[in-house]
Amino acid sequence: MKTAIITGASGGIGLELTKLFLANSWRVLAISRDTSKLEELKNSNLAFINADITKTEDLAKVEKLCSTISTIQIVINNAGMLINKPFQEISPNELLSVYTTNVFAPFHLLQKLIPLLDKSTRAHVVNIGSMGGFQGSTKFSGLSAYSSSKFALAGLTELLAEEFKNENISFNCLAIGSAQTKMLEKAFPGYKAPVFASEMASFIFDFAIKNAKFINGKIIPVSVSTP
Repeated sequence: MKTAIITGASGGIGLELTKLFLANSWRVLAISRDTSKLEELKNSNLAFINADITKTEDLAKVEKLCSTISTIQIVINNAGMLINKPFQEISPNELLSVYTTNVFAPFHLLQKLIPLLDKSTRAHVVNIGSMGGFQGSTKFSGLSAYSSSKFALAGLTELLAEEFKNENISFNCLAIGSAQTKMLEKAFPGYKAPVFASEMASFIFDFAIKNAKFINGKIIPVSVSTP
């Protein structure tokens, strides 16, 4: 059975992705700080862990869980953190929190998972970026910490694709635009996105399972509106 790991799986796009993989007979290892919604799914192919992957001790829990699996085919780094605040009001701790969640956590998680990905015939890492972190896109005040961290995630994607280009692992970053999630509501209060979380999850699912062989090291915009 093929296995996918999804971070930030407790709601929004992450939860919808979990449902899609399960519906298509994948085994899913879901990582989230809140597992209540995952518990409701009651699926034998779902293993979830209550973990904050920004913490070393929780990363160790994930590594222990993964040690029971021979290979992993897909990793979707979906967990994210957003602060909507004027640049000069962002504290050092707030900036560190955003970068720890959006950049450092996927960095360290992938260090743990590369050996299992490398055992797969073809593996695919999909980092969930943002149009806010896409070169040349419209930018918005208050999102300096969030958007700059997504630029860093996009850069990491390109670097990993280069470093592992001779392996059987592809790395891509989807710079997603507006999808109706709690994070979008935090960034743009009152704005109604033209895309539901379930629709964006469907696109990400198809991209993850179909494009590992054909696309590598790319930052791909997925957006129909601004924001």
